[in-house]
Amino acid sequence: MQQPSRQAFYWSLPQPVFVFGCALLAASALTTQWMDAQLLVAILIFAPIPLLLIAERLIPRRDDWLLNWRDAAEDAFWVFATYLIWVPIYHEYYDTPISNAFALLREASAFPFRLEADTITGLLAAAMVGILAAEFIGYWAHRIQHRFMFFWRIHATHHHITKMSVARADRTHPLEFLGLNLGTAVALAYLGASADVVAVVIVFRTATAHVNHANLPLRSGVFGWVFNTAEWHLLHHSCVYEESNTNYGCTVILWDRIFGTFSGKTSVERVGNGTGEKLSLLTQLTIPFRSNDVLRKL
Repeated sequence: MQQPSRQAFYWSLPQPVFVFGCALLAASALTTQWMDAQLLVAILIFAPIPLLLIAERLIPRRDDWLLNWRDAAEDAFWVFATYLIWVPIYHEYYDTPISNAFALLREASAFPFRLEADTITGLLAAAMVGILAAEFIGYWAHRIQHRFMFFWRIHATHHHITKMSVARADRTHPLEFLGLNLGTAVALAYLGASADVVAVVIVFRTATAHVNHANLPLRSGVFGWVFNTAEWHLLHHSCVYEESNTNYGCTVILWDRIFGTFSGKTSVERVGNGTGEKLSLLTQLTIPFRSNDVLRKL
């Protein structure tokens, strides 16, 4: 029993080292200006994708999840659309009415706490507070999406994947950015998060999302007590309905543990949704506009 336990420990290290390492790099650039912070944040958002894709080829969790060229091309479309088209559009939207509304609410309530810092450790600590707050809202929003068909239709695209892979973290319908970004916008605006804190939050959450979808034999370890991991998130993508309705946290698994939706099962037979069949790109993009009967048959 000694060897499997030791191996599990070793495989529990890469995710926290990678995720906290990215956040540490961002925080250090923001506070010491050793390089352009905006450039570094952009690099830290994009760079993990090709690196993790290479790792998937070398040490896959499952060989049947290895991507063919069609899979890779489709994933490239979602990454391109997410970061070059949809994110800028929704950034402008949330930066004005929603963030400002909750900033005004903060001022009206005389909330005494402001989430800002000017040291590396301070930025990391502030970012963790912001992440916990944002994920509390995100947890309930995600859980509601799985409960009601009206909300499920904008989330379903993300679950209609038949293989786990890093870039599939970005397989998110543009309409779903409304739900995904709402919790973060509300929490960080109300807490008075500085731009530097927001940058570290984005880097930490993006790195976690990419690793959580990677086809790698990672284990959860101590990191998985509080944060979501590739091992825990795998079950959420199970084709079995009851299994997919667990582990709702995107970055944080703590709220699942507290509210009774956590599952420690570490393997699934199939990932996907409904029939488990792969959907065309056109179908994925038009899911929110289809009838309930059609959605139930996909």
